[in-house]
Amino acid sequence: MLRWWIVGIAFLGVNIALLYLLVDLLGLGVLVSTLIAGEIGLALRFVVNDRWVFQQSRITLQRLWQYHVASAGGFAIWWVSTNAIVFFGVHYVIASIVGTACSIVISIVTNFFWIWSRKPGTSQPTGGGD
Repeated sequence: MLRWWIVGIAFLGVNIALLYLLVDLLGLGVLVSTLIAGEIGLALRFVVNDRWVFQQSRITLQRLWQYHVASAGGFAIWWVSTNAIVFFGVHYVIASIVGTACSIVISIVTNFFWIWSRKPGTSQPTGGGD
């Protein structure tokens, strides 16, 4: 669980850096930038979680698909809350941090109890098929 939190905190920084790049340096709007940054962060976070946190020997398309589906709920919570908070005049970085906090619970449940849950008596995740 500690590794999962380390990845989550590290990718909060990655997401904020991506938002800064997209909004302040490239001049894209916050609505589009949050979508782009979210998708890039999602793919990178999956790879790190799969290999380092859950110590899978290889990445499978099934786990990637499951992670993407599971993350859609957390992403929707993050995206809506981030953009709603920005709408009320809060800086997008602060809004993104608050949005992240709002989406953590769904991420914990889906990551540990669906995608990388362990079959009884084995070290293989139930969602680990090819």
